Amino acid sequence: QVQLVESGGGLVQPGGSLRLSCTGSGISLRTDSISWYRQAPGKQRVWVATIHGGGTTYYTDAVKGRVTISRDIVKNTVYLQMNTLKPEDTATYYCNCRTTWGQGTQVTVSS
Repeated sequence: QVQLVESGGGLVQPGGSLRLSCTGSGISLRTDSISWYRQAPGKQRVWVATIHGGGTTYYTDAVKGRVTISRDIVKNTVYLQMNTLKPEDTATYYCNCRTTWGQGTQVTVSS
């Protein structure tokens, strides 16, 4: 059974940074792809970034250059390092593997 747990969200000022974590059980980061999505209040959930089992990474245009997805295979954890945060990055961030979603972690960018 696949389970995903996100952490690392919080309140940060514009221009600040956060690192989100997604720790999985029942998965292997050597073969499984992990994606981050986000959902702002009143909006649909949208894709943010993906790291494939082979290590290739992809990003939505809105975060390119500010966000880095990475992984620690030993810890079975995927990270989302977010820099130069903007108010429009405010959302609940979810990680996804196959058909499983985590519970989400809230990111609020506000002064």
